[in-house]
Amino acid sequence: MNDEIRRIISGESQIRYGTDIYAAIGYLRAGEKSGSLDKTNKYFKREETKRLKQYVDNQNLWIKDIDLNNYVSEGAEQKVYLKDSRSVIKLNDAIYYLSWVDYFVNLLLNNYFFPDTAYKLLGFFEHETVVYAVVEQHFINVNEKTDLKRVEQFMLSNGFQKIRNNDYFNPELSIILEDLHDENVLTNNGILYFIDTVFYLK
Repeated sequence: MNDEIRRIISGESQIRYGTDIYAAIGYLRAGEKSGSLDKTNKYFKREETKRLKQYVDNQNLWIKDIDLNNYVSEGAEQKVYLKDSRSVIKLNDAIYYLSWVDYFVNLLLNNYFFPDTAYKLLGFFEHETVVYAVVEQHFINVNEKTDLKRVEQFMLSNGFQKIRNNDYFNPELSIILEDLHDENVLTNNGILYFIDTVFYLK
């Protein structure tokens, strides 16, 4: 693993809004037992979610007052609600990830690479037995359509090679960044804003 990425994941680097994310990761990793299930096992995430709920209980991080009437949109991975004119709230159940830790690492990587659209972990929300991370993100006012050729050029200039569709891989950092279509990368006054990143460590 690249030293820069290792420092981000271990907490040695200062990442915007990283403190609360690192705390959740630390608790989950500390609770893993030697000889426990591999995260590819379908029961791993279920057990990890139980530990996450214990952490949320202990830290009083349950959020009860999300106004579901402010619904904006949703994708496979998250639901989006308008908080105010400056920010949105996103509920994510980490469905794209084998573990909650992997999801939290995704947040750290997003906040490192794209601080203008950094995620702030506010707490957690449970609805119909599903646990969601509640994150706040800056609202981007779109005033032009995103040109995916510009996205590709931007990614190439930062060491990411296009591997298929809108997915990219950085061989030096061993990072995959997926799903960079024109709903996940927005444009305002010619500036690209990455609002829904899906990072994986290879």
